[in-house]
Amino acid sequence: METSRRTVLAGAAAAGLTAAVTGTSYAAEGGARTAPSSKPVRELFGRLADGTKVYRWSLANGGTRLKVLSYGGVVQSLEIPDRHGRHTNVSLGYDSIEEYVAGTTFFGALIGRYGNRVARGRFTLDGTTHQLSVNDGENSLHGGAKGFNTRVWDVEPFTDATGVGLVLRHVSVDGEMGYPGTLRVKVTYTLTARGDWRIDYAATTDKATVVNLTNHTYFNLAGEGSGDIYGHELTLAARQFTPTDAGLIPTGELAKVAGTPFDFRRAKTVGRDIRAAHPQLVTAKGYDHNWVLDKGITRAPEHFATLRDADSGRTMKVATTEPGVQFYSGNFLDGALTGPSGRTYRQGDGLCLETQHFPDSPNQPSFPSTVLRPGETYRSSTVHVFSAR
Repeated sequence: METSRRTVLAGAAAAGLTAAVTGTSYAAEGGARTAPSSKPVRELFGRLADGTKVYRWSLANGGTRLKVLSYGGVVQSLEIPDRHGRHTNVSLGYDSIEEYVAGTTFFGALIGRYGNRVARGRFTLDGTTHQLSVNDGENSLHGGAKGFNTRVWDVEPFTDATGVGLVLRHVSVDGEMGYPGTLRVKVTYTLTARGDWRIDYAATTDKATVVNLTNHTYFNLAGEGSGDIYGHELTLAARQFTPTDAGLIPTGELAKVAGTPFDFRRAKTVGRDIRAAHPQLVTAKGYDHNWVLDKGITRAPEHFATLRDADSGRTMKVATTEPGVQFYSGNFLDGALTGPSGRTYRQGDGLCLETQHFPDSPNQPSFPSTVLRPGETYRSSTVHVFSAR
C-alpha cells in the first residue's frame, strides 16, 4: 500500500469523526450520559531529576474522568462508572513521577516514533540504512530507549463543541533514537459529551521517515489492582494475525485465526485459551501479537473490538482508522510493581489494545507502509466508547 493512500485515508478521519463514530455510540446502550463537562485542571505532579516540572491534567465529561501527565502523555487514571454509577480507575499506573521514569512497562504512555518492534533496530529507506536505538534484546521497541513515552510534552487544554480535551505537542529532532527527519507531532485527547475517549494523532516531517504512533494504556474494567483480566470477554473483528519469531518479530506470514487460540471473532474470555500449548502463546507467555483487522485502513474509525467485564457491567468498544491492533495480555507483569490502589500488578492484571500499523513494517514490504514523506501528514484516530449495564 502506497504511503499517499495511507495518509489520505487516515487523514479524512479528522473531519466529521464524532458523527461517524460517537454519534450512535450509546444508542444501543440505552442513551448517552449527561454529566456536565468541566474545564481541564492542571496541578504539579512532580519534577524530573533536572528540575523539569511534570504536570497532571484532570478532565471530566459525559461521566468519564481522565488524568493525563505531561510526561509521556501518560494516561495516569481513567475512571468510568459501573452499572450502579460507581466510578473506578480502569487503567494501570503509578502514583509518582519517579516510578514512571524508572518503569519499563509503558503504562498509559504515548508511543513513538514507532510503536511496537523493529527487527535488529534497523531499516533501509530510499537506499539508506538507519540504525535505531536497541532496547529489547537485539530489537528496537516503542521508539527506543528514550521514546516519546519519556518526553515532556507541551500541553494545551481546550473546551469546545467536540468536548473537553488536551492538545499535546512534541518535536522529535532529526536523528533522535536513530530516526531520520525532524518530526512534529500533535496528539489530541478528547472526552466527548457522551463520555467517549478519542485520540487523534498527526505528524509531519522534513525528511522521509517511518511513523507508527499508538497509546499503551493497560485496561482492567473491574478496576486497577482488582486482579487479573482473564475473565474479561473480548471480541476482535480479525480473521488473521501476524505470527512472530522468538524475538516477537513478525515472520511476514498472515495466519488465519480459525481453529487457534487467536480466534476472538466471537466473544470469549481472555483466559479461556491462554494456557493452550500453542507455540505462539508459549513464545510470548500469552497474547502479545498483532491482529490484522478485517476492516483494513479506513477513512473514519470503525469498530473492531469489544471488551466487557460481566461483574461490573462495564463495556469498552474500540474503533480505529488503523489496520492492526496489538493485543497484549500483560504477560510480563511479575508482582514487582505497585499501583495507586496499593496492590501489586501480577501477570494478566491488565491488557492493552494498541491500535497500529503492523510491527516491523519498515522491513516487511508486504505489510501496509509506515513511510511518511515531506509534504504529507500522518493521521490516525482511535475512539474508546464506554457503557455499563
